[in-house]
Amino acid sequence: MPHRIVVVALDHFAPLDLGVPGQVFRAARTPSGERLYEVVTCSEGRRPVRCEAGYAVLPDHDLDVLGTADTVVVPGIHGGPALLDGTISGALHKALQGRPRVMSICTGAFVIAAAGLLDGRPATTHWRDAPRFARFFPQVKLDPDVLFVDDGDVLTSAGVAAGLDLALHVIRRDHGSEVANTAARRCVMPPWRDGGQAQYIDRPLPDGPGGGTAATRDYMLAHLDAPLDLAALAGHARMSVRTFTRRFREETGQSPAKWLTGQRVRHARHLLETTDLGVEEVARRAGFGTAVSLRQHLHAAVGVAPLAYRRTFRRT
Repeated sequence: MPHRIVVVALDHFAPLDLGVPGQVFRAARTPSGERLYEVVTCSEGRRPVRCEAGYAVLPDHDLDVLGTADTVVVPGIHGGPALLDGTISGALHKALQGRPRVMSICTGAFVIAAAGLLDGRPATTHWRDAPRFARFFPQVKLDPDVLFVDDGDVLTSAGVAAGLDLALHVIRRDHGSEVANTAARRCVMPPWRDGGQAQYIDRPLPDGPGGGTAATRDYMLAHLDAPLDLAALAGHARMSVRTFTRRFREETGQSPAKWLTGQRVRHARHLLETTDLGVEEVARRAGFGTAVSLRQHLHAAVGVAPLAYRRTFRRT
């Protein structure tokens, strides 16, 4: 029997957020083509809900259907009491209690926080709304720099497209990488995005020659197979280690080490997909040194070993 996803539609809903569950979860199928998830949508009183894009939707169900949910998804909102003062209706508060798994997309985190589901737990939301979220819900361990947070039975994601990332993560958690990667390809989207939402925050960056780390990032990409220590990279950028690390994080949303590992994983995946090189040689060219190190990093990134990845994604 398919896992039932119940989406809670609220007034001022974010249009893309509302569509993500039905699009991504319905793309997850068994090898024989059977759907692994059923997606239904509800609203309070089964009333129409309106968005700021100039249209309304009429869900098929009221909040009672939440009692049948295996997973509840709360999409983002662009207005309403949850965003204005951190409150939700008594009916919605009651309906959200005791659900097996609850997910939020973007500012949907305000709704589940108002229901008390995030008290004392880690969570994220859109970086732009993070200061207000922190004021309303100081009891929540907010991390505004990540794309999503998985805290077991409660999961939250950052703005808009991060809902896609979270949905794929849940599919991967439920059914493994192969099912998630196939779903991603059906949706024409990457199965995994590196970095956090810090890379999308609008921050002023240093101007003038030598003010940024772009040239050093290009150098790193050209020398992935070489030892690249932090001091040498800072020297290449003509900065102190501390300044280089800070500037690098401002520009990429990641530390130099994490960014470099991501680029090496990406290059290793490319070599596995496009060449017949042995795993040891792929590891050397990608800068991991040994097949063991490559296996550990690739498994952490995409959940599979090098040979399994090659079998799945080898380009013909």
